[in-house]
Amino acid sequence: MDSAWLNAAVAWIGTHPVAAGALIALIAFCDAIVVVGIVVPALPLLIAVGTLVGLGHINGPYAAACAAAGAFIGDALSYWVGRRWGPQLRQRWPFSHYPQWIDRGEAMFRRHGIKSIFTARFVGAVRPFVPAIAGMLDMPFRRYALPSAAASILWAVLFLAPGWALGASYDAVAAVADRLALVLGALVAAVALVWASVLYTWRWFAEHADSLLARALHWTRAHPRLGRYAGALINPSRPESPSLLLLAVCLLAISWAWFALFASLLASDGPLALDVSVHALMHELRNPLADRLMAGLASLGDPQVLGAAAFVALAWLVWRRRWMAAAHWLAALVFGLTLTALLEAVIDMPRPDTAPEGFGFPSVAVTMTTIVFGFFAVLIARELPSRTRVWPYLVAGAVTTVVAFARLYLGAHWPSDLVGGTLFGIAWLLALGIAYRRHVARSFWMKPLAWAFYGTFVLAAAWHAPRASEAALARFTPNVPVHALAAEAWWDNAWTTLPAQRNERDPRRRWALDVQVAGPLDPLRRHLEAQGWRSQRQATWVDAVALLDDDATRRPAVLPATLDTRAEELLMLRPTGDGRLYALRLWPTPVRLNSEPVWLGTAQTLELTQPFGLISLWRPQSDDGAAHALVRSATRAFAAREAVHPDGSTPVLRIRTDVPRSVDQ
Repeated sequence: MDSAWLNAAVAWIGTHPVAAGALIALIAFCDAIVVVGIVVPALPLLIAVGTLVGLGHINGPYAAACAAAGAFIGDALSYWVGRRWGPQLRQRWPFSHYPQWIDRGEAMFRRHGIKSIFTARFVGAVRPFVPAIAGMLDMPFRRYALPSAAASILWAVLFLAPGWALGASYDAVAAVADRLALVLGALVAAVALVWASVLYTWRWFAEHADSLLARALHWTRAHPRLGRYAGALINPSRPESPSLLLLAVCLLAISWAWFALFASLLASDGPLALDVSVHALMHELRNPLADRLMAGLASLGDPQVLGAAAFVALAWLVWRRRWMAAAHWLAALVFGLTLTALLEAVIDMPRPDTAPEGFGFPSVAVTMTTIVFGFFAVLIARELPSRTRVWPYLVAGAVTTVVAFARLYLGAHWPSDLVGGTLFGIAWLLALGIAYRRHVARSFWMKPLAWAFYGTFVLAAAWHAPRASEAALARFTPNVPVHALAAEAWWDNAWTTLPAQRNERDPRRRWALDVQVAGPLDPLRRHLEAQGWRSQRQATWVDAVALLDDDATRRPAVLPATLDTRAEELLMLRPTGDGRLYALRLWPTPVRLNSEPVWLGTAQTLELTQPFGLISLWRPQSDDGAAHALVRSATRAFAAREAVHPDGSTPVLRIRTDVPRSVDQ
């Protein structure tokens, strides 16, 4: 939230509060204008505005009123356009080229009448057109204005609300779970992007299938030698021809993309610059709460999960004597796995430093997830009604994206490994899908097969993921080089080589690292517990969900914080007496003193906050030195020294848990 553009926006809003309202109204106005509203990204813009409202930079009621006024005026202008040109609007550009824009809105208007004016404001595909259609059909303005005004007000509040809530709770949430929020947001964005790509690609082909088929037939007649091979796929007398053409076009495009990626990797003789940048970004986003979730999601591509679902599908096809489908299904799995393993063995691609042996280009897990779910979609989609045939492909895209994102987060692969695996898997399933669709004409009842396949996948994932997550995290823990120091060197001045504060982008979370501990932590933990401190285990997802409990008598767990992507090894807490907590967090470092570890930590004061009254979070407060003084007093039994870090302004307490205080005195 402290990026340059946000600082500039906040400064401009603070200087021009009235003009900010005019800008909000302009966004809503453009979103409502017929045709223009298609290209205006009103939702993300208003969420950004709502975030500024939540952060206190814009007055909330004023922003909502401006957005509602802009939306109402824009709808009224669209109404006037429809009233002015009437039925002639269909002959005007761009409606003459895209008549479906009016057709969808008119169908909705005739089906729901005046209710459609209210409903359409929340449906992006028809929002800019229904007001124009109301005018085109001569609806009286008095009858139109009331539902339009009510919808505009509700729309403004609902579209500002997500950002408003985010901004109001940002400081509290970001203090302890900023990386977690970024990881989950990136995962949702990746799935949404793939979902939209599959959906709109399918819809585009569905709308243009007849014209593409006609062009392809014309090409086959103009090129009799090459055309006879293409003509075998697109026989107009077969109802499968449009889908075969779709698969063939996708196969050509995917093959071109795969070879282009492969050529780029060969030319660079290693990972691309983008690979290195994305890998570094994902490493920065590592968070202990997200680690176990991502490890579980990455395990969805394991043989135990994919193999169980694939075996159940094969058994059902054999039981129902669908020999051709069973043969193609078996070929998809066996040859897909063999070809992928062969490519991984032949192509020598340097692995990320976080990837153990056995991971390379392309990713076997991502490739097989693509093949298993993708070819299963090919099997059952032809048995579905035309409007719902896209759903198996959407599921395949979503599952593959989740597995790929999780493995990218854990550092198992470069992004090019995942993209290459996905493209190769799609190319193989498309080639096999074309062969299957050409030779299979019999239909079968697909509902039992779909329930068996997807149900087995869910059950296998629920059983396997919790068991595999710990092992996966252990495999993908980066090896940090160890730096050996002499004990006296650290005790005297080498301690200054360790950082003085957390390396966070937000200055508010650059906590001072004012405690260093050399030696085992157990003596320190036991000693602090004897003085009224308590040790808290690392919080999990169960503890994170428990933050939603509004029972004031139950104190939530303190969520973990990270230092260089690693969670604290020890978290000690002690009540202050006024409802707050003193906390001591200690993280591991790569420094060793005569084989003894060195720990880096912070002493801080935590206060319980409840943004919107929905969740309870322990949030670090600006410390007045009380927590540091308490830790210094509580560790008098150990050898200790204190001095100000050269790179900081706060004193750093150094403790030797393997040396009694009397020895150092």
